Amino acid sequence: MTALLVLFAKLKKSPNLGFLSILSAPARRALESKSIKTVEDLSQYTQAEIMSLHGIGPSSLPKLLEELRKNGLAFKENNSNL
Repeated sequence: MTALLVLFAKLKKSPNLGFLSILSAPARRALESKSIKTVEDLSQYTQAEIMSLHGIGPSSLPKLLEELRKNGLAFKENNSNL
């Protein structure tokens, strides 16, 4: 019974759908800590902002870029020149 409860708890924490499901647990937690749950949410941040999050590593970036591309979105432009 206890093993079933542990398994259920793990399954409950892992998203089955959406772009978060393709990420590692640390990357998923990093995005969730900023309330990023959809690719639309993700597109409101610059690539540099996302890469600066603890838990987001180099292997996450291609996955994030592909999900944005598939949805006709991109990271927010860095407007540091303003």
